[in-house]
Amino acid sequence: MVKKKVPATRWHDGSTPIEELPADEQLAHQLVSERADLAPSVVRIMDAELTDDQRNHALNAFNVSLDNPGDPNRDPRTAIANALKAA
Repeated sequence: MVKKKVPATRWHDGSTPIEELPADEQLAHQLVSERADLAPSVVRIMDAELTDDQRNHALNAFNVSLDNPGDPNRDPRTAIANALKAA
């Protein structure tokens, strides 16, 4: 089985100290570091055309959904759509 490679980003590759990253990039780094299988979903949110506040909203909704079975924000597309509505 061929695994899709995650693009190198400063929040993912560790080239920038965590403390120097903005809040959304820190959360993205944390999610992918703890669970590499979430990388495609996190990358989708990080690459979406969102404002910083919307991206933060989407990432936080996605993060919370991981502990809540059935939460629709587990789908990054839903988290992005909901972030666009919230702003």
